[in-house]
Amino acid sequence: MKKYTLAALSFFVLLLTSCKTSKEASSGGNLFRTTWELEYISGPRIAFEGLYPNKKPQITFDQKETKVFGNNGCNGYSAPYILSGKSLTFGEPGPSTLMFCDGGGEQQFLQQMKRITSYSIDKDGKLILNEGDVATMRFKKVAK
Repeated sequence: MKKYTLAALSFFVLLLTSCKTSKEASSGGNLFRTTWELEYISGPRIAFEGLYPNKKPQITFDQKETKVFGNNGCNGYSAPYILSGKSLTFGEPGPSTLMFCDGGGEQQFLQQMKRITSYSIDKDGKLILNEGDVATMRFKKVAK
């Protein structure tokens, strides 16, 4: 009898834990509480390192304010976002710093953000931002 009770208890604990994990994943839980650094962007005919010679763009999602903020490879930025399931869109970036930087990646990054329609997190824990069915930006987690 003790074996059946222990097995049933183990099953329910496992079930409850898996439900919590699924809920966090579906509500964007993996998106928050981290800073993401760009490691790939589609479109430009310039090498990635040429676009961002000094600093790679970063993005952080503020769940409470429903805004993203970070650095676009040159200047700081912030923008509102709308998240519904895996659907993700960004609003117009707000005021930013006004430094001049080499590479031209800043505008490429901001223009690409405006075209994002969804996101996913791959098996390696990388954030993928998509335009339709096409992965156009990939980010890795940055250690804080």
